[in-house]
Amino acid sequence: MNHDRYDDALISEILNSVRTIAMVGASANNVRPSYFVLKYLIDKGFEVYPINPGRAGGEILGRPCYASLADVPVAIDMVDVFRAADAVPGVIAEALALDPKPKVIWLQLGIRNDAAAAEAEAHGLRVIQNRCPKIEYGRLSGEISWAGVNSRRLSAKRPQRMGGFQHLSIAKKD
Repeated sequence: MNHDRYDDALISEILNSVRTIAMVGASANNVRPSYFVLKYLIDKGFEVYPINPGRAGGEILGRPCYASLADVPVAIDMVDVFRAADAVPGVIAEALALDPKPKVIWLQLGIRNDAAAAEAEAHGLRVIQNRCPKIEYGRLSGEISWAGVNSRRLSAKRPQRMGGFQHLSIAKKD
């Protein structure tokens, strides 16, 4: 797969199909990007499981924190990676050892490892690199345009509302 550009339809399909997300490298520090991405995804209705060996047994944002992917007690749909590119092969090896395997490996902004991505894809996993699910969700739902950011999407269709203040969804209306 070409990891230089992703179609909006692919990103939307992934974000609409996953429910459980393991966030490797989650932080309890509220100024770290992994903290506010974790909070955003929880607020959007995803079941997010923080993975941080130093915080295992504790909680981050009220969610139990685990030392490894294997410790998560439910099947994981997507692994969101907040670790350096050289740590990605280990994370992918851990994900491939799961049964069932996750559907998606998502590498955060600035993280790219083409060899590790090819390994995951060879085992049937989808891989997104150098993107943030929070940013992509906000862009595709129209939330990000409220701040004057060009979302690269024009539509005459009104976004579907979720509960709460300024909560839009990328889910398609039935």
